[in-house]
Parts: sequence; structure tokens; C-alpha cells
Amino acid sequence: MILKIYTVIHVVISLLGILSGLVVLFGLIAGKRADGWTKFFLASTVATSVTGFFFPFHGFTPSIAVGIISLIVLAVASYARYARNLAGAWRKTYVVSALLALYLNVFVLIVQSFQKIPALKELAPTQNDPPFKFTQIVVLTAFVVPGDPRRPEIPQRSARRRHRLD
Repeated sequence: MILKIYTVIHVVISLLGILSGLVVLFGLIAGKRADGWTKFFLASTVATSVTGFFFPFHGFTPSIAVGIISLIVLAVASYARYARNLAGAWRKTYVVSALLALYLNVFVLIVQSFQKIPALKELAPTQNDPPFKFTQIVVLTAFVVPGDPRRPEIPQRSARRRHRLD
């Protein structure tokens, strides 16, 4: 019973992280800052990874590896965004690391969906089948294009506005 409740909480946090991450992603594509959404995205995605470590596992699993990678990537994104204020190369570092963190969350959503949703499991029972691979390629492509370093940069806040918001 407790594990079911914990799983629901973990899934809700994960979905909130993905949804807020998509808002941040669309802001990046539009060249608009989304400061509040960014904070929420980073915090909820960290919470997703951390809560994932408390499920009962036996040995080192792929989900533990993804969680560790996600936390490292989120640390880089947070450092670039908040400690370095997106200055210089840290702007692109933030974009790439934030998108990678979001992608990892969506990757896990796809894996879990193909494991738990009967219709998807039937399409790709081994997760080595064409529907699963195609889905992963489409999603990866959707994240690579906005993360292209040749895209316009995230606008900086003016000094006056920065002072008011922080």
C-alpha cells in the first residue's frame, strides 16, 4: 500500500517535471526566459531523480544509472543558470544540460509507458522492437533540434529587472 502511494507521488512529480520542462523548452525555442518555470522544472526534476532511488532495487539497475546521470546533468544546469547567470559559454551549457535532463525524464516516461501500458507493451514487448526504437528516435530528435548551439541565445535580463526579480 505504501509503495503504491509512493509510486503515485513519484509519477506525479515526474509528470510535473516533464510538463514544466516542456514550458521551459518552448521558452528556449521562442527565445523567451521562463525564470519561475525554470526553477520549478529543475527542482521537480531533481525530486524525480531523488525519489527514484528509494524504490526497492536489487543491485545496480539502468534506472539507477539514469538517475545518477540526471542528477549530474541537473547540477551542471543549475550551476550554469544560477551560479554563472548564463554568462558566456554557460548559456549554451545550461541549454544543453537542461534539455538533456528533460530528455532523460521523457526517456524514462517512454520506457515506463512501454512496460506498463498494455497496448504499447503488445507493440514492443522486448523494448527492442521497431515501435519502441522509432518513438525514442523521434523524441531524441525533438530534443536535439532546440539544443542546437547555432540557435539564438536565451535573452538576458536587464540589470534593473534582475535586481527587482532576485
